[in-house]
Amino acid sequence: MASRNQNTFRKKAREEAKRKKRVAKEARRQERKELKANQEPRMDMEDPDIEGIVPGPQPRPEEWDE
Repeated sequence: MASRNQNTFRKKAREEAKRKKRVAKEARRQERKELKANQEPRMDMEDPDIEGIVPGPQPRPEEWDE
């Protein structure tokens, strides 16, 4: 009877870990996709990161005016 090399078991464990990671990643993607689908659309259509910013020259800060 032939004995198996340790590398065979390591490879199998590595492939199993890879498969689990891929399944978990796909589950996260699906969850995120469902969250995005269930969100209500923004009515103001303004990006929250740039909300209130006016294009053009900005006023000088008060501490600069002496």
